[in-house]
Amino acid sequence: MLRWQTAGESHGEALVAMMEGLPAGVAVSTKDIESALARRRLGYGRGARMGFEQDKVRLLTGVRHGRTLGSPVAIEIGNTEWPKWERIMRVDELPTDQEPPATGRNAPLTRPRPGHADLTGMRKYGFTDARPVLERSSARETASRVALGSVAADFLQQALGIRTVSHVISIAGVGLEGHEVTPGPEDGPALDASPVRTLDKDAEKRMMARIDQIKKDGDTAGGVFEVIAYGVPAGLGTYVEDDRRLDAALAGAFMGIQAIKGVEIGDGFSEAGRPGSQAHDEMEPGPDGVIRRLSNHAGGLEGGTSNGQPIRVRAAMKPISSVPRALRTVDVATGLPAQAIHQRSDVTAVPAAAVIGEAMMNLTLARFALEKFGGDSLDEVRRNAQAYLQSWPEHLR
Repeated sequence: MLRWQTAGESHGEALVAMMEGLPAGVAVSTKDIESALARRRLGYGRGARMGFEQDKVRLLTGVRHGRTLGSPVAIEIGNTEWPKWERIMRVDELPTDQEPPATGRNAPLTRPRPGHADLTGMRKYGFTDARPVLERSSARETASRVALGSVAADFLQQALGIRTVSHVISIAGVGLEGHEVTPGPEDGPALDASPVRTLDKDAEKRMMARIDQIKKDGDTAGGVFEVIAYGVPAGLGTYVEDDRRLDAALAGAFMGIQAIKGVEIGDGFSEAGRPGSQAHDEMEPGPDGVIRRLSNHAGGLEGGTSNGQPIRVRAAMKPISSVPRALRTVDVATGLPAQAIHQRSDVTAVPAAAVIGEAMMNLTLARFALEKFGGDSLDEVRRNAQAYLQSWPEHLR
């Protein structure tokens, strides 16, 4: 079983990510992981931190000479600003006479931000200061998942030929407006080159103009992105138990990304307004006798199981919670009305969220692929998958 876990604070010394259950023999490298992290830093409307954060990676365990060993893989990602935060975020307690003054970075954060985890975290864990909450709830944590997702992507491509791509549908209500072209894996470089992660140049200009206006207004923006996985074989997941459905796992994985408030599989909510005769993906025998679909409204998933079509997941990201034009709140130290604290943040992070969505797609598919095919080595997984595909009767392929 593939499992993963992350640790670390936004301004701590480093982030740490661990993955257990990956087969031996998968080719991975620090260069590939750092490239994935660089893609996460892209996007129009990002904050100042993306300009100086380097995301230097150390592969600590589980890899030798560029190949996984079958043992747990541990990854460390350094936080560039650690020297500025060392006294404030250090692990060991300082003597009283060496404590930094409660000003500047060390000032208590007692004015929780609406839409953020500040107040709920303070209540849940008994903090009188929001600093411990925002340090862990920060989207900085997603760098760990992007690193793990890069390793999962290497496994999926090498074992099964699965490749994933993402693009932005809209930002702040401006975008493709029903004229979107579904990108393929080969479009990845072009999407990375787009400031808002789209192939539509007209939509790109309109989205960037909208971001500029929102920044000028002292506000923030959300949006919608889509992640598509190609080459996924039929049979991952199952209908027999709800907690083993692939669509349920993907929905949970995407909802687990900070600021995501909605997820749809395939045509999702649009399906609810169609008659059944237009909502489902009809089939016909192809020229080679292989069954083919006439559409992909289901997004590659039927009955909680992959059906061989590309898997499509869309997610809606709410606007960033740290609004420059600070929102009304209550100062928990005094009980009086106040303006919410404002931490350095992005205007929008939808393009980056799409890259994080790729990571969650890859991690989830890798887990379900290993559950289906098993294997302690990459070669064994390949053999098992090939035997499974060849076991189908010819008319079902």
